[in-house]
Amino acid sequence: MKLYLVRHPQPEIGQGLCYGATDVPVTEPELARAHARLHAAGLPGDLPVYASPLQRCSRLARRLTPAPPTLDARLAEMDFGRWEMQAWDAIPRHEVDAWAADLLRYRPGGGECVLDVARRVAAFIDDLRADLSNELRQAGHAEALLICHAGTIRLLGAMRGGLPLEEAALNAASTPHRIGYGEMVVLEV
Repeated sequence: MKLYLVRHPQPEIGQGLCYGATDVPVTEPELARAHARLHAAGLPGDLPVYASPLQRCSRLARRLTPAPPTLDARLAEMDFGRWEMQAWDAIPRHEVDAWAADLLRYRPGGGECVLDVARRVAAFIDDLRADLSNELRQAGHAEALLICHAGTIRLLGAMRGGLPLEEAALNAASTPHRIGYGEMVVLEV
């Protein structure tokens, strides 16, 4: 199965803010830039499209397909609880240190832990595999386009190697990402 993973366009938000699960907006010019960049990169136009329901993903997904995209909350970014919309440098240092000490199970701001996110992303992939191996493969598709978040893309990349879920989640959480806004990553899983 081939996945075209696209990180959402740059949201309209101040620098240095934690905004995981917050539904922050994206400007029209930023959406247009991301759309044009993806078409210039040769993104196939006839793929089934799945997206995080957060508007920074869903709005781009709607532009990329004539059919309504499938919005799935399992593709959403991590929920940082009370850290959401706080400046990273305003979050108490001892809380950030506690997260760094237990990347897998610590719940930043009382929200989700990385393992929670990995479980929901893995459940999505299991369902997508079933869809692609049944209905979509019969229609000529063994590929899909996912519009999601850097954290989700990192998890999908770490999971493709068949590592146990906890190990893949820890690898994704401990590896710095270099996925730009509107950037496409292609994975064979």
